Amino acid sequence: MLELTDVSAGYGETAVLADVSLWVPPRSVVALLGANGAGKTTLLRVASGLLKPSAGRMSLDGTDVTGKAPHVLANRGVCHVPEGRGIFPTLTVRDNLIIQAGDGNADDAVERAVSAFPILGEKLSQLAGSLSGGQQQMLSLSRAYVTDPSYVLLDEVSMGLAPVVVDEIFESLATLAAQGRALLLVEQYVTRALDLADYVYLLARGRIEFAGEPGELDAERLMARYMGGTHA
Repeated sequence: MLELTDVSAGYGETAVLADVSLWVPPRSVVALLGANGAGKTTLLRVASGLLKPSAGRMSLDGTDVTGKAPHVLANRGVCHVPEGRGIFPTLTVRDNLIIQAGDGNADDAVERAVSAFPILGEKLSQLAGSLSGGQQQMLSLSRAYVTDPSYVLLDEVSMGLAPVVVDEIFESLATLAAQGRALLLVEQYVTRALDLADYVYLLARGRIEFAGEPGELDAERLMARYMGGTHA
């Protein structure tokens, strides 16, 4: 289990999260919902080690990993797919996949990525920055396939994509879940997130205001009160 207990965090003098507790059980999908500025990205940055909490505790499979560096958490099975398509635009698709694989087998990494996203197989020699937005997102999401993680943190992976590409992205997320990965999903498409999730947390102004199962939430009321985004 990935567990955050009474975590507070922010940037300099700016507090963003206050006493946040959240659990991601193995092989589950947890949706983290909230309006822009609620602190969702900050929470994912804490969970992947990119930001050290100012208070609280984080544990991974029973081990205290509070304040551990990102590479330590990555080696323990945490994969962070950030908002904004975290790729190397001046490198080829193949080189991006090899970098994502780290110390893993390069050919195996390419094979896994292409199996998940066949279009990338046609673009291996192409510069990543010249791909379409949807293809760049697929390349970014490939790290969740090539590194064989236990926990995948996903920050708005459907943002700015055409509906047909969003469908592909959500199919890939369902595949990751079916393969036994635990997903912590920050997502603007509320209904889609709730359909995929086993559990849901609602974050508002840096605090958890709801934790439970998706069936306990009304998506329309959630959108009207907290989200200000898209529920399709």
